[in-house]
Amino acid sequence: MTVRVRLAPSPTGNLHIGTARTAVFNWLFARSQGGQFILRIEDTDYQRSQAEYTQNILDGLKWLGLHWDEGPYYQSQRLDLYRQSIQTLLEKGLAYRCYCTTEELEQMRAAQKAKGQAPRYDNRHRDLTPEQEAALEAEGRTPVIRFKIDDNREITWYDRIRGLMSWKGSDLGGDMVIARAASREQMGQPLYNLAVVVDDVDMDITHVIRGEDHIANTAKQILLYEAFGKTPPEFAHTPLILNPSGQKLSKRDNVTSVSEFYAMGFTAPALANYMTLLGWSPPDEEEIFTLEAAAKKFELERINKAGAKFDWDKLDWINSQYLHNMPVEELTDLLVPYWQEAGYAFDPHSDREWLAEIAALIGPSLTRLSEAADMSRIFFTDTVNLEADAQDMLRQDAAQTAVKAVAEATANHAELSLDDAQGIVKTITKQHKLKKGLVMKSLRAALTGALQGPDLMQSWLILNRKGRDRPRLQKALEIANQ
Repeated sequence: MTVRVRLAPSPTGNLHIGTARTAVFNWLFARSQGGQFILRIEDTDYQRSQAEYTQNILDGLKWLGLHWDEGPYYQSQRLDLYRQSIQTLLEKGLAYRCYCTTEELEQMRAAQKAKGQAPRYDNRHRDLTPEQEAALEAEGRTPVIRFKIDDNREITWYDRIRGLMSWKGSDLGGDMVIARAASREQMGQPLYNLAVVVDDVDMDITHVIRGEDHIANTAKQILLYEAFGKTPPEFAHTPLILNPSGQKLSKRDNVTSVSEFYAMGFTAPALANYMTLLGWSPPDEEEIFTLEAAAKKFELERINKAGAKFDWDKLDWINSQYLHNMPVEELTDLLVPYWQEAGYAFDPHSDREWLAEIAALIGPSLTRLSEAADMSRIFFTDTVNLEADAQDMLRQDAAQTAVKAVAEATANHAELSLDDAQGIVKTITKQHKLKKGLVMKSLRAALTGALQGPDLMQSWLILNRKGRDRPRLQKALEIANQ
C-alpha cells in the first residue's frame, strides 16, 4: 500500500499557522513512509473563498518547502461527483430531503435549550411520504439533504495519536445536513462532511492527519464511508496550538498567518523546524533540524495528545541559530529586501561585496531578519546620531586627541585594509601614550554614535568603503566646542 495523505485548506483566509503545522505533519509522514502528499483546495464556500487566499496558501506552502506530489485539486471543479454521491445516498434510502424552515429550526433549538437539552435536529422530516414532500414544496420550501444517523450507533476507530476513540450516534446532533437548500433538480451545494469523504475515497487517501477540532467530524464521516461501502482511512488527530495562556491561538495573539511570520523576519527553515516541535518530539531530542532530517525520524505516535503552547522565545532562538550559521551569500540575499524596504540607497549588484560585509558583521547578532534595518543603519547613512553617553565620551580631552590623531592618519589612506586600521590604532596609542581601550572607545563613539556595537574594526572598514568614516571623525571633533 502506498501511503497517501492530503492537506485540504479552505481559501477563506491566509494560510494559518495551525494549517501550516498540519501540512508539516502530513508532509513528514508521507516522506517517512515513501508516500505521497496531496494538496486539495476546499473552495465550495463561494461567498468567503477568494483567489488571493488560495494564492497565499500556495505561496506559503512553497516558501516553507512543503512541495506537494499531486494537485492542487479544487472542490469547486468536482461538484458533479458530489451530486452523484448524494443521489446514491438518496436512492439507498440513507439520505432524505428536509424542508424545515430556519424559523422552525430556531424554535426547535429554543425549546431544547429551555429543557436543558443539547441542541439537535429531531429528524422530523426523515420519513416524509411523497405526498407530504409535494405539499411542502407547494408552500415554496426548498429542501436541504440530510444523511440519516442512528442514535443507537456507537462509532469507534483507532486514532494513531489518541488510541481507541468512541463516539455515540446520539451525540452527533441528529441527522446531518450534507447539501444546502436548493430545488429538487439542483440537488443543493454539497457541504464539508460529504465532500471530504467523496474526495478522500476518490483520491485513495490512506491516512487523514488533522487537528483535534475535527474529531466529531470523523465520527460522522466514518458513517458516510460505510454508507458508500468504503473502508475509512486511518485517522490521527493532532493537538491544537495554544497561546501562552493555554487558549487556542487566535488573531488576538497578534499573529496567526504564515505570511505574517515572513513579514516579521523569520526564515522558512526555522519556522518549519519550530512547527515540527509544536506537538512532536524527535527520539534523539534534537531541536535544530531540516524537514528532510525530521522525516527520517518521524512517527505519528510521537505526537503529543496535549495542546502545544506557542513559545515566541523558542521560535526566536531557533531562528537565530539558522541566521548565525547561514552562509553569508544566502544571508545577504535575505537581507537585501529589508534594506530596500527601509529606503537605503545602494545597488544590489555593484555593492554586493560591500553588502555581504555588512551581512557578515551583523549576522551573529541577528534574531530576526527584520532587525537588520536598524542594526545596520549606520552603514547606509552619511551622518550618525550620537547617543548621550557617546557625546559625553567625545567631550573628553583624551578622546578628542585620539579622534584627531585617527582623522589625520586616515588622510594618508584612500582605502583602509584591516592591517591599516589596526596599525593606525597601535601607532596612536604609542605616540600619544593613550590606552588602547580609550582609543577604541573614542573611535566607536565617533563612527557609530554609540559605545557598544558590532566589531569596531570591521565597522570602520565598511564605513571607509563608502567614505563615511572621515566626515564622522570631523563631526566628532566639533563636539568639544558645542
